[in-house]
Amino acid sequence: MDKAVREIDPNSDVAIAAKVEPRPIEEIGAKLGVPAEALFRYGHDKAKIALGFARHAEARAGGKLILVTAINPTPAGEGKTTTTIGLGDALARAGKKVAIALREPSLGPVFGSKGGATGGGHSQIIPMQDINLHFTGDFHAISAAHNLLAAAIDNHVYWGNALDIDTRRISWRRVVDLNDRALRNVIVGLGGPANGFPREDGFDITVASEVMAIFCLARSLEDLEERLGRMVVAQNRARQPVTAGELKITGSMAALLRDAFQPNLVQTLEGTPALVHGGPFANIAHGCNSVMATRTALGLADYVVTEAGFGADLGAEKFLDIKCRQAGLAPSAVVIVATVRALKMHGGVAQKDLGPENVTAVKRGAGNLVRHIENMTAFGVPVVVAINRFTSDTPDEIAAIEAACAAVGARVHPCSHWADGSAGAMNLAEDVIRLADAPSDFRLLYESGLPLVQKIEAIAQRIYRAAGVSVEPAALRKLTDFEAMGYGELPVCMAKTQYSFSADPTWRGTPEGFILPIRDVRLSAGAGFVVALCGDVMTMPGLPSHPAAENIFVDESGFIGGLS
Repeated sequence: MDKAVREIDPNSDVAIAAKVEPRPIEEIGAKLGVPAEALFRYGHDKAKIALGFARHAEARAGGKLILVTAINPTPAGEGKTTTTIGLGDALARAGKKVAIALREPSLGPVFGSKGGATGGGHSQIIPMQDINLHFTGDFHAISAAHNLLAAAIDNHVYWGNALDIDTRRISWRRVVDLNDRALRNVIVGLGGPANGFPREDGFDITVASEVMAIFCLARSLEDLEERLGRMVVAQNRARQPVTAGELKITGSMAALLRDAFQPNLVQTLEGTPALVHGGPFANIAHGCNSVMATRTALGLADYVVTEAGFGADLGAEKFLDIKCRQAGLAPSAVVIVATVRALKMHGGVAQKDLGPENVTAVKRGAGNLVRHIENMTAFGVPVVVAINRFTSDTPDEIAAIEAACAAVGARVHPCSHWADGSAGAMNLAEDVIRLADAPSDFRLLYESGLPLVQKIEAIAQRIYRAAGVSVEPAALRKLTDFEAMGYGELPVCMAKTQYSFSADPTWRGTPEGFILPIRDVRLSAGAGFVVALCGDVMTMPGLPSHPAAENIFVDESGFIGGLS
């Protein structure tokens, strides 16, 4: 970046965050009853909660769990993380004992097109630069553990292949926490016999790793290592599965993950405690922060506000059908976030034309929001809508959203937390308290005993509104094999574009009656789900033509600018 243009916009997220002096992390921990001796400091303003204390807290988890999700995302923005933080601050302002539970950002989108994941405006978690970059090193540990296993597989083959691994059927790829399309498909082992056997391989982004998913679903270090051992990494020549446990490497993997497994504690700009831990993507993984952090927060606070990645058709469905199923959780309320601008895009308006009032487009686009409300209500959980308000929004546009939501029994709260912090989300907070304190009837979308294909069909038809699914013959054979190996009880994790209910990212709004293409399936036996890859979804993203990395810089004082 040209040094001549390294100016910091005073209204940018990084500038707003820089104006706030973080409170000592011991003071933040004390708000939740975490003693100083249970905190491992990473400087003045971030720490890990000692695993022993965290396990003691999560064993008595009894707080109210609030899930924040959103409509299908658009380039116009929705502000789900910002709303999660603003709501948490508002609950604290209302006198409630509250904790926020979020995922850690991946370096892929930080340097790509999406940017960071620490909120925005006056609803942020800090230190935002640290959290968006290396933070406490958790993702590095996960990448190292994953790649240690990859090295162990090729090393096992090199030294005689006692497990009779079929090198054509090694399914364990390598990972890096960056967007790098050139690594999607590679050849390893070139250079002669000393370098192993040449074979096709590839890289996924770290947040798509099964190790990341296991890290976020495990309940203890023992559970973590056991799940790592169950991971299927290849098949032998008899077409039988080969697991990581058979390679005798999972103890070392767990050792690499030991410190990372402790939940991270930081704070919002207003000093509300936030546990930020784990970070699987929601379009290619299950998209939720760690069970360890969520349950720890539920043991320390009366209200816990968490989020699930991307739209409710992806992150929220997986939160409910995978995370809640495995961890014994039940949300007390769901908040669906939308913006007028995003609904205009779902109503067919081009991004360059979003400024002027267009009530007709809002009414058309509101169908996307209504469908998400209907889907979440089908899980038996009360739903409320938060409109992340822009200054360009007009009263008639807001009224159109309120009317559409009222037709399906959902209340709407325009919120200004980006500009006003907690004060801008108080009406939302009051409604969330009312909903969370009332009885709910949470239920899963499908039973574990259904065949895998029927689970895929249930999600496609009941959540996406597809007419049916088209499963590639090779994927269908895999599903049959998975069931024969005893994995038929597992839930399904749909890997699909986040931009549409369909598998076509250009099909916004409320598509229905389409056939959902399932091109491949993958077994994540350790994480405890089967991944169904829909359409052209990638497990290694690429960088855009002008990535966010071009705008990031460090000044002479060491201040990092350009992050968003």
